[in-house]
Amino acid sequence: MPSHRVYLDVCALSRLFDDQMQARVRLETEAVKLILSHIRAHDLKLIVSPAHRVEIAAIKNIEERESLQRILVEVGTRPTYDMIVARQRAEEFVQSKIGPTDAAHLAFADQIKADFVSVDDRFLKRANRLQLSIWIGTPVQLCEKENLR
Repeated sequence: MPSHRVYLDVCALSRLFDDQMQARVRLETEAVKLILSHIRAHDLKLIVSPAHRVEIAAIKNIEERESLQRILVEVGTRPTYDMIVARQRAEEFVQSKIGPTDAAHLAFADQIKADFVSVDDRFLKRANRLQLSIWIGTPVQLCEKENLR
């Protein structure tokens, strides 16, 4: 049985490096760690896109940038994308008031039919209004949906 595909955007992956003083951040960090543990166990498949590479390369904190790059190399799956279709889809999302980087991530996830995980509330609200065929939510919601323990 093939692993369930998940697409964690960079803000979700970066939760591991965020200030853990707020309860929400700690909870989301633990959820991301749990998701990554299930990816390492091959219960889930982490989908990686060119948008990850570009956005992570721009992270100024060297430790965070290198750690995220390492995660993607070690446990990520890089499917083949139709870049023309992805660009067109991203442009449609931008027209729906989604930022260009988020639109690119969403277009890649939509093309490969992966659950999309983010911690950006504003983006999640806008993305869910699009009524796409893919599931969109937070790390905690994914853990609940997939009954991850």
